[in-house]
Amino acid sequence: MLPTSQHLELEQDGAWLTVWFNEPEKRNPLTNDRVEALIALCGALQTATIRGVTFRGRGGIFCAGGDLKSFKTVFQGGASKDDVVALSLRAADLFDAVAALPQFTVMAVEGAVMAGGFGLACIGDMVIAAEGTKFSLSETRIGLTPAQIAPFVVARLGMPAARRMMLTGAMMGTEAAQDVGLVDQVTDDMDAALVAQQKKVMAAAPHALAAIKQQLLAVPFQTREEQRQMAANTFADRMLSDEAREGISAFFDKRKPIWAEE
Repeated sequence: MLPTSQHLELEQDGAWLTVWFNEPEKRNPLTNDRVEALIALCGALQTATIRGVTFRGRGGIFCAGGDLKSFKTVFQGGASKDDVVALSLRAADLFDAVAALPQFTVMAVEGAVMAGGFGLACIGDMVIAAEGTKFSLSETRIGLTPAQIAPFVVARLGMPAARRMMLTGAMMGTEAAQDVGLVDQVTDDMDAALVAQQKKVMAAAPHALAAIKQQLLAVPFQTREEQRQMAANTFADRMLSDEAREGISAFFDKRKPIWAEE
């Protein structure tokens, strides 16, 4: 059972889940409540039978990042440095939780993709952008830094492009976002693009997909020997799995494996 929250809308279609940010009048910010709801959802998804997750914003707006009203409240309330550190670390928990999801994740971005919303997009396994979407790491323009999302932005864009975006806060359109590697596909029909991508993902064995995602997440922090050992163990586990037995049998039988028939 997936946790419900008034700060998210969940739509499940078979083995695919769409997570809607549902405050378009405020440009779908990452409020404290929404962050907590997302962290709880990601925890439940670790053991769910869901095979793919789309993150999307209501009102044709993906996410404008952190909640500036709550930031103002922090200043007016005289929050200590420890309070702000704790707030930042909770944001880190969110980005880590989304990155660690075993499902294939699609970021369906439209309208505005700003600050923390930009960082969230960088974590997706695939980013599909609507024509006319605008992207910006706007933190430095209001005296802040894109601190917790910086590693994910660098991993997605590479250091040169990440530096330009983070240091200047400049706005970027869909074509430029595709050129730097943030966007995988630009579309004028988001719903159709999502359906097409979902069909591709459903052809992949779910446990194999989860295993390679886990391995890829660990690679940047491992020595070469650790990479070799993890790869060998992961491959051995897969080779001896019921899933691989079914997949190889299906190949020789010239049929679809059972997971592709759902």
